[in-house]
Amino acid sequence: MNEVIQEINNAIYDLFNIDIQSVEWDYKPLPEKWSKKEIVGHLIDSAIINLQRFVRCTFEENFKLIYEQVEWVEAQQYQQADIKELLILWRSLNQQIIRVLENYPANRLQAQCDNSKTSINLHTVEWLAADYADHLKHHLKQIY
Repeated sequence: MNEVIQEINNAIYDLFNIDIQSVEWDYKPLPEKWSKKEIVGHLIDSAIINLQRFVRCTFEENFKLIYEQVEWVEAQQYQQADIKELLILWRSLNQQIIRVLENYPANRLQAQCDNSKTSINLHTVEWLAADYADHLKHHLKQIY
C-alpha cells in the first residue's frame, strides 16, 4: 500500500508542478473526445467513487459501486468549470484518499467490492488501490 500512496503523492506533485497556464485545458480534439479539463473532471469522479469504495470496505464487503463515466463528466459540466477550482478539488480528494489508505486497517485489505457494470467482478482493496493509481497515471499522461 505504501507504493500506491507514494504514486498518488507523486501524481499530485507532478500535476501541480507543471505550467498550468501553458496547458490548453478547453481544447477538444473531437466533439466526442474529452478536453484536458474534462479528463481532470473524470479523475475527480474516479476519486469520489474510489474514496467511497475504500471507506465502505473498512466495514462492508461485496457491495457494488459503479458509475457512468461519460455521463458523469457531461452532467457535472466540467468543460464550463474553472480549471483552478477543479485542480483544487482533485488534489483535496486525493489527499483524503491518501489519508484513508495510510490508516487502512490491515485486516480489511482483502475486503472486496464489485466494480463491474455487467457481471459480478469482486476486487480487493489492495487491487482497487493499485488500479486507482494506475488509472490516475494513465490519464495524467494525457494532460502533460
